[in-house]
Amino acid sequence: MTIAVLDACVLYPPSLRDLLMWLATVRIYSPRWTDEIQSEWIRNVLSDNPELPPAQLDRTRTLMNRVTPNCLVSGYEEHIPTVSLPDANDRHVVAAAIVSRATMIITFNLSDFPDAALRSYGVKAVHPDIFLCALFDEKPELFLRGVKAHRASLQNPAKDAEAYIQTLRTNGIKGLALRIEHQSNII
Repeated sequence: MTIAVLDACVLYPPSLRDLLMWLATVRIYSPRWTDEIQSEWIRNVLSDNPELPPAQLDRTRTLMNRVTPNCLVSGYEEHIPTVSLPDANDRHVVAAAIVSRATMIITFNLSDFPDAALRSYGVKAVHPDIFLCALFDEKPELFLRGVKAHRASLQNPAKDAEAYIQTLRTNGIKGLALRIEHQSNII
């Protein structure tokens, strides 16, 4: 099973975060993150949405940490000084990948994680759309089960298949939206 570290930027949008969590519950991949990654996306969400109660996001953090065994990575700090990246503030993400033996870092910020810097760790930075499309292509039935569960969980507001697919597009997940569009009768 693919082990992937989720960068804070892919956990920021709630619909993408929720999809990634629902896919983890059907065991199509195994996500990883750290308290530092969690704190970063929560801090950014609260900065952009000060009306949100912090307790709501703390609850989300707690639920996420229960999604799969070993999703919360610890003991990565000693690797941070050994990692060289364009932005030193991103080294903790690579250190988490090293400790968790992840092969991928899922991020919108590909330029922050150059292939040359990651190669020696056996890690590759992957855009979330590419990652999700690959999971879909590998195990479409299992993937669609996760998508169906995710869409069914949406209550406020509920979304029909068309609105769900549009939300994927809005979040920059256009390739997956195209694949799922052809499966809208299933989801």
